[in-house]
Amino acid sequence: MPRGYLEHANISVTDIERSAALLENLCGWHIRWRGPAQSGGETIHVGDDHAYVAVYTHPEVAGQFAKGAPLNHIGLVVDDLAAAEAVVTKVGLVPFNHSDYEPGRRFYFFDWDGIEWELVSYE
Repeated sequence: MPRGYLEHANISVTDIERSAALLENLCGWHIRWRGPAQSGGETIHVGDDHAYVAVYTHPEVAGQFAKGAPLNHIGLVVDDLAAAEAVVTKVGLVPFNHSDYEPGRRFYFFDWDGIEWELVSYE
């Protein structure tokens, strides 16, 4: 059977600088690549050596997003949930649905574009 792993997710946002900075601060990631997107607009790849989130923007699609259509949320593992929550609240976003059940503790938040994120810690 083939084996795989998630290499990247590609999301559309209204402000790539703001979204890229959030991902850098939440996960200790860096900008791997930045440049023009094939279909116009601009993309920033934010991640580590193994995986990334492609943060994409284009003036013709900015702001036309519907929550959950079809994405429910993106889950990120962090080693310090309290520090991650401080990053989220510092930029004016609101954490919700704090839970502590196997296999870890977690909370959720919506970013500025209505994308739902789950942050989880297994420590």
